[in-house]
Amino acid sequence: MEKTLEKRVEELEQMLFLSKSVLSFDEASSFLNLSKSYLYKLTSGNLIPHYKPQGKMLYFEKSELEAWLRQNPVKTKAQIKQEAQSYIMNRPLKK
Repeated sequence: MEKTLEKRVEELEQMLFLSKSVLSFDEASSFLNLSKSYLYKLTSGNLIPHYKPQGKMLYFEKSELEAWLRQNPVKTKAQIKQEAQSYIMNRPLKK
């Protein structure tokens, strides 16, 4: 089955997007799956790393956005249990 020209262009655009290291405001909104208004709120509050090279347009470093996404990991029950066991085993005994 032959791909349509439109589908091939979409695939090429996706490949280009994945290879970029600096994203525009619209691309960052899409990458983070956030609305533009919420992303603007995050940038205006300096809650997300971003750049304004000429004081107007906003740009984002893709690796910094990925790190920002990972900033508040939620531990699994197994991880919490392991930490609790480790704490109990390593604390000094009271006399």
